[in-house]
Amino acid sequence: MEPRRPVPEPSIPGSLFSISVLGVPVRFHFTFVLLAVFLVFMGLDGPSGAEAAIYVLSLFGCILLHELGHALVARRYGIGTHEIVLFPIGGVARLERNPRPREELWIALAGPAVNLVIAAGLLGAAAAASASVDWESVFARRSGSLLGQIAAGNLLLAAFNMLPAFPMDGGRVLRAALALRIGEERATAVAARAGRAFAILMGLFGLISGNFMLVFVAFFVYLGAAQESAAVLGRALTQGVPVKAAMVTDFRTLGHGDSIRDAANLLLATSQQDFPVVHGDQVLGLLGRSTLLRALAQQGPDGYVAGAMDRDYTVLTPGMDLAEAVPLLAATASCALVMDEGRLLGLLTKENLAEFLMLRRLGMEKPRQQGAMAG
Repeated sequence: MEPRRPVPEPSIPGSLFSISVLGVPVRFHFTFVLLAVFLVFMGLDGPSGAEAAIYVLSLFGCILLHELGHALVARRYGIGTHEIVLFPIGGVARLERNPRPREELWIALAGPAVNLVIAAGLLGAAAAASASVDWESVFARRSGSLLGQIAAGNLLLAAFNMLPAFPMDGGRVLRAALALRIGEERATAVAARAGRAFAILMGLFGLISGNFMLVFVAFFVYLGAAQESAAVLGRALTQGVPVKAAMVTDFRTLGHGDSIRDAANLLLATSQQDFPVVHGDQVLGLLGRSTLLRALAQQGPDGYVAGAMDRDYTVLTPGMDLAEAVPLLAATASCALVMDEGRLLGLLTKENLAEFLMLRRLGMEKPRQQGAMAG
């Protein structure tokens, strides 16, 4: 049986259900659902509460359209969207591959452009209905024009997203423009530093003014900037490196006729956590530590590993780019088998990969430090 490859990118944990919009999976984080339920109950308290609930839910609809703008422009470049996830503070469109700088520039601009188009349409409708728009009242949400208030909200969304700080769209535009000259890694470092600095200033202002929602948003902006910086560093460490450079070549295997007791003894005698189950030169399955312990509790030590092993394991080739293998490994519960034409060559485990990347990072940083000292 051909082992099944897992989905390259697992969904963000905490998503409750999914719908499809224009062929793009849209998922709702449980925190977003809780907020929506809260707004519905708030709307039941009276006309003003209902208007506030409609206003906020309408903005979330505009945020969804914003993310769909990113997804549709990415599709024009041949980049699929793994999913769009809606959170209480906004949405995230997760692309199936990282766009090149010129692609990222237009993909990033597409979201705020959607908000500007929505705002223009709603302001036109509001002006037609009342002959004029009271801008000060609309932005302060004192106006009776709900269309005008939603339009003003879209203008604020576009302006906020275009701030040149990562992970907002403006930060992505900044990174794309810089990457054309100084490379993606250095460009991301600049945009991420701008994002962290902006988040700190936003958080301080929120604390001073007593606006704890602003502090909440600043916290997530800071985390987003840090995560993107780490992700780009990870890509820089893995791109162009074959899987065979990071795989474990000194490993033990189990026979298909071995017992659970044999597997437990091997687990105790070695530092290995995952054992390929073989019959001659043929790989039949993979027995991980958690599966072994569960089988020991359920079947007892006299059970057979053939009945407990996982037949649905992940296979990598030794020449595969490590940057492509990392998402596949992340989707597994244990490790991946490195095989070439049916021959087992090694294992790629999360622990060994982390050590490999740490050593590679130190090896990359040392030449930089020497170059800086020489300069």
